[in-house]
Amino acid sequence: MAKKFVNADGSSNLRSFAEMRQWQKERRAKKKDLSYTVPRVEPDPAFLSGNREKPTVTFIGHSTFLVQLGGLNIVTDPVWAARMGFSSRLTPPGLPIQSLPPIDVVVLSHAHYDHLHLGSLRRLPGDFLALVPDGLAGWFRRKGFRRVQELSWWSETQVEDVTFGFVPAKHWTRRTPWDTNTSHWGGWVMRHKEDCLYFAGDSGYDGIFREISAKYGDIRVALIPIGAYEPEWFMGSSHMTPEEAVQTFEDVGASVFVPMHYDAFRLADDTPKEALDRLLAEWARRGLPREKLWTMELGRTKSWSEDDIGNE
Repeated sequence: MAKKFVNADGSSNLRSFAEMRQWQKERRAKKKDLSYTVPRVEPDPAFLSGNREKPTVTFIGHSTFLVQLGGLNIVTDPVWAARMGFSSRLTPPGLPIQSLPPIDVVVLSHAHYDHLHLGSLRRLPGDFLALVPDGLAGWFRRKGFRRVQELSWWSETQVEDVTFGFVPAKHWTRRTPWDTNTSHWGGWVMRHKEDCLYFAGDSGYDGIFREISAKYGDIRVALIPIGAYEPEWFMGSSHMTPEEAVQTFEDVGASVFVPMHYDAFRLADDTPKEALDRLLAEWARRGLPREKLWTMELGRTKSWSEDDIGNE
């Protein structure tokens, strides 16, 4: 029997059929305005292809970013899919997959389809190393990926001069009716010298984020999810609200907050505009400096060694 993974508090975040029916009943009664789309800018593939020096992050959409760190090209949760289930993507990816530089490392947070898309993985350029959660390497090897390394919570690996640490999140996973929670979930801390980036993956709010701060300290940029939280009674154990995302940012002690997981797929009842409005309202309520919140347009590349790179 396959090992079953749980959260740090012992929970598995599974919902009953009755709870699912109640959510769907509530959803049918709601009317939502989906006319807003996240702004986009023209990406700069030439800069990205030539850059091996500056630490950068490029917002591609949902939980997919191109991270350039320590001379490596890294992609988080690569999903260029035009559809997720029966729903079309709300916004096209900010950078076409064919415009990527050769990818050195892929980091996976968990196996849900909106984070692990086989078609996108197969189209990525470069002979990349896949860093995946405990229990997921077998899936990659069965699909023909030979360079894969599995990590458990709090473990680390080194790729050239960059350290990758797999850290906890509060979530769950399933790809088929038979593999629920048979692989783990989490986030990634990537460090090169003084440059440190945290990719939270997908998570409900949890005190575990303070432990991440205690272990890794001076995180420069934190990529944190803000969407798929409504209704909160159903989603709260697996997805954080925008307000909880701001608390997560403060818990991990990062210098800059980049929101994600709100723009591309309608996984719950909230909309991209609602998620952003609540985020901005909470940021203002706490009196946090606006320059520390990067609400990035799709296709935008930013460097934390300078205010902005490209896309002028």
